[in-house]
Amino acid sequence: MTADVWLPIPPEDIEGLPEGPNYRFWDGGEDLPADPADCVYYVVPYMKGPDIGQRPLPGMSSVQVVQTLSAGIDHVEPGLGYLRPGVRLCNARGVHEASTAELTLTLILASLRGVPDFVRAQDRGEWLSGFRPALADKNVLIVGYGSIGAAIEDRLTPFELARVARVARSERTTERGLVHPLTELSALLPDADVVILSTPLTKNTRHLVNSDFLARMKDGALLVNVARGGVVDTKALLAELESGRITAALDVTDPEPLPREHPLWRAPGVLISPHVGGPTSAFLPRAKRLLVDQLSRFVNREPLRNVILTTGATGKRATDATSAQESDETGV
Repeated sequence: MTADVWLPIPPEDIEGLPEGPNYRFWDGGEDLPADPADCVYYVVPYMKGPDIGQRPLPGMSSVQVVQTLSAGIDHVEPGLGYLRPGVRLCNARGVHEASTAELTLTLILASLRGVPDFVRAQDRGEWLSGFRPALADKNVLIVGYGSIGAAIEDRLTPFELARVARVARSERTTERGLVHPLTELSALLPDADVVILSTPLTKNTRHLVNSDFLARMKDGALLVNVARGGVVDTKALLAELESGRITAALDVTDPEPLPREHPLWRAPGVLISPHVGGPTSAFLPRAKRLLVDQLSRFVNREPLRNVILTTGATGKRATDATSAQESDETGV
């Protein structure tokens, strides 16, 4: 048996890869690059969908590490049942924080200041003036506070907000202040002018944003989703948007891609971007650095970074899984 590493980036394009493994390039094409049974380190193709990412897993009898290039792991986690115990699943903490935070600020500012309306007015040759909401003096609630949530707050800081509240699975204190536990979310929602979702999609967060959640949001509030579409109950959100009571800015939707005839496209007060939080010019150099570091650690038998879970481990998740996953809450 050979020790293969499957990469979705051509290995010759990654400077500094450690010697030893046989590097195989596979970016989700129909033909697999080699026998999956020889793969010891599998880097999941980026943004290719769960069917493609999970396809070789049943044959990977020797794999030791499954590495995503996304912060979220929900697209690959269901396929881990094919693997033997002891396989580590790692995510891409450190790759997407800057780009996702940039897009979050873009969606907030564009929605509040009415940029989509200005673009449509420009197409009509219409001078559309008037007062618009500012981000200054607003209360912002970040739901899902790890490295991406913190990066979002870093970029919010210069905007002279009235307050930032933070929510994660468990309570803790950061340099910026208290992070509230998820159990306090309902009490925090009514005060928030902007609610940002950057939480992972798990069985506990699917449809976290349901009719009750939305009903507790204040009139005129903005919901921003840069996590996963499944965190939001789309039917419940549509009802609130069509009433005009709240607005939304969504980089992710459920379903996704959003079908052409889906009513969410035409709902009032919604801005939709096509899941572009992660794919920017910042992605490739950061992804390469992550892979060089991780594979160097793997070859030298050093502890890997960003271990989210280990298959067959008690309680399924590895000891550091809570902190690791809460550090990378989005849908990039």
